[in-house]
Amino acid sequence: EVQIVESGGGWVQAGGSLRLSCAASGFTFDGYVSGWFRQAPGKEREGVSCISPRDGRTYYADSVKGRFTISSDNAKNTVYLQMNSLKPEDTAVYYCAAVPFNIGAVCHPDAMDYWGRGTLVTVSL
Repeated sequence: EVQIVESGGGWVQAGGSLRLSCAASGFTFDGYVSGWFRQAPGKEREGVSCISPRDGRTYYADSVKGRFTISSDNAKNTVYLQMNSLKPEDTAVYYCAAVPFNIGAVCHPDAMDYWGRGTLVTVSL
């Protein structure tokens, strides 16, 4: 069965760092476009960062460029999101998601087929 499990969320003060992990089973990330999405209370789910190991492409939302870094470890079949210089506006439930590779894949929630259940990130002042 295809499964995605996120971990690494927690509470940090503004300026702090967290590293999120996304472990997959039932498929391998190297054949997929995958990434991180977040949903804050009262807001729509948005794409934060995506990675396509097959063609080396990455995407970052403007709001996180320079602060977040996405990476993948094929041996562990895991995707990571290193989050630095966290801001209160980063507070959200962060979801990992994936879709089989296709050239036209975009880092948008509607494009993803498989989803984890999310991990909560809370950034305080």
